[in-house]
Amino acid sequence: MKKLDREFYNRDSVLVARELLGKVLVHEIEGQRLAVKIIEAEAYMGVEDKAAHSYGGKRTPRVEVMYGDPGHAYMFLIYGMYCCFNVVTREKGIPQAVLIRAAEPLEGIQWMAQQRYGKPYEELSKSQLKGFTNGPGKLCKALSMDRSHNGIDLCGDQIYLEKGTGENFHVIATKRVGIDYAEEAKDYLWRFYIEGCL
Repeated sequence: MKKLDREFYNRDSVLVARELLGKVLVHEIEGQRLAVKIIEAEAYMGVEDKAAHSYGGKRTPRVEVMYGDPGHAYMFLIYGMYCCFNVVTREKGIPQAVLIRAAEPLEGIQWMAQQRYGKPYEELSKSQLKGFTNGPGKLCKALSMDRSHNGIDLCGDQIYLEKGTGENFHVIATKRVGIDYAEEAKDYLWRFYIEGCL
């Protein structure tokens, strides 16, 4: 499948978040190709978005990658232990990003099972299968992605996104998760998911 190019990412985060649904996230690692279909994503709109790490023009070493060129990975930790993968959008200097919240495994499932649970995929329980990659931290663990990948070019050959099959599906727009502190921004319908996948 064809990789997404820089121009895809160089757009408004809300638009990119919606259009990332159905796309394929790939991590090439130790001769393995790990691939998942994105089914849930959230847009963060930068300096005007009270839920964004870059709200108000905040600029720290952690968020610096968001101010760079589009099509790079922004990786951060939540609760000091779970890594989250974000796609940087918009042109340089405008710190927007899209958080990838959930995906469906496509390739490298045995590797992912070992990363998530330390055992073969066939031995996973129903609850383990249901929770395989249905959260940003779970997804990163399954794909062996961590803070060392912060700033990596998503137009390169290690971690990248592909166009997918172009299947038809219905997109649900709803409120983002875990941002009750963000005043009016907590009510923005900037979380998108494929109907029936969550």
